Amino acid sequence: MTEAISLMDIDEDDNQNHTFKPKSKGSDVVVSDTKATPWVEKYRPQSLADVAAHRDIVDTIDRLTSENRLPHLLLYGPPGTGKTSTILAVARKLYGAQYHNMILELNASDDRGIDVVRQQIQDFASTQSFSFGAKLSVKLVLLDEADAMTKDAQFALRRVIEKYTKNTRFALICNQVNKIIPALQSRCTRFRFAPLEPIHVSERLKYVIKAEGLDVPESGLAALVRLSNGDMRKALNIFQSTHMASQQITEEAVYLCTGNPLPKDIEQISFWLLNESFADSFKRISEIKTRKGLALIDIVREVTMFVFKIKMPSDVRVRLIDDLANIEYRLSFGCNDKLQLGSLISTFTRARTALVAAAR
Repeated sequence: MTEAISLMDIDEDDNQNHTFKPKSKGSDVVVSDTKATPWVEKYRPQSLADVAAHRDIVDTIDRLTSENRLPHLLLYGPPGTGKTSTILAVARKLYGAQYHNMILELNASDDRGIDVVRQQIQDFASTQSFSFGAKLSVKLVLLDEADAMTKDAQFALRRVIEKYTKNTRFALICNQVNKIIPALQSRCTRFRFAPLEPIHVSERLKYVIKAEGLDVPESGLAALVRLSNGDMRKALNIFQSTHMASQQITEEAVYLCTGNPLPKDIEQISFWLLNESFADSFKRISEIKTRKGLALIDIVREVTMFVFKIKMPSDVRVRLIDDLANIEYRLSFGCNDKLQLGSLISTFTRARTALVAAAR
């Protein structure tokens, strides 16, 4: 979970008497309570206690913050798992009302080449700020989606981190940690944010349901949790979109809003693949694709998950999953849908033949 490194004690020596006030880059989003407000921002955690999951990570960071021993941080993991929300909650705890003056946030929408590191980040990091009631006099540089930074910018940032450790802490956030150079990784304490457990997504959605005064059936809630795949941001976006598009947030409404095939449709398609002839399967799957506006790549992904639930010999299952993975790979590169649908049916035809042979 974490990599133990020597933590850097915070030096509160105020040798400079000037204050640098950076232009906000969206780090402080003031959200009005209206119907048009994105729920992702409306229900973003405001404190560390509000973070939905990863309590071990959050408690560790909270303890380091309380003890004035906050190191440079590298938070990585899939989208929508609470990385940015955690850092912003730490900043609010550290700086209170001085939140605007003490944090510089840059994300993928900003130019973050080597010139930005040498100018904007270095200018911000090189100045000392008065605390004015804040618990710490150190400032915080938040680099969201740091894996999109150029290698030259990362090498330049390495020297900036070393030089300004006395009065600045750096928090790097990324999805793919392998795109961060080892020299930067070694200067930070790393925390991995795994996809959220279904129970944590469900609890947060129930909180939103109560706050919005909605009536959501269990089937609708289960569909939201399933389609989120551990991504809280995705779950809230789907939830709000379905709420705006439909009066009732049912399972069918959720799947219709996202364009994903319903579980009963996947069962029907799987039945055709395992029992019907090539021509009949091709015709019926093509019809349901056209009628419901389904994407073949979504069908392949859902059918793959369905295959795991079917009882079959291990060697047949392994071969079938491998073939399905190849079909998905080809579809991701824009290969012809009709050809890949034929390949899908052919794959199941071979698997069906193998099943019959194994049963004898």
